[in-house]
Amino acid sequence: MSLQTSDSHLVPKRTYYSIYVILLVCTYLTWQVAFFDLGVFNAVAAVTIAVFKAVLVILFFMHVRYSTRLTWVVVIGSVFWLGILLTLTCGDYLTR
Repeated sequence: MSLQTSDSHLVPKRTYYSIYVILLVCTYLTWQVAFFDLGVFNAVAAVTIAVFKAVLVILFFMHVRYSTRLTWVVVIGSVFWLGILLTLTCGDYLTR
């Protein structure tokens, strides 16, 4: 008995292995960036790599890439709400 519906998308295992290797490389890059003195750009580089890794996890391991438009709307709304919260938090922090 298969739990898979007819409209779902099968992702080959090779895709998951490739994403896993990319995530490992990004983790290694984050570790290497920590040893270089880039000034203010240390945080920028680390956050950029972290955002890239998060996007890969959301798209492939959470199956958003092959999901319906409603799922995309929820994900985009969540990212928008996170942006609002971070903006409000930074605004509060910077005005103290």
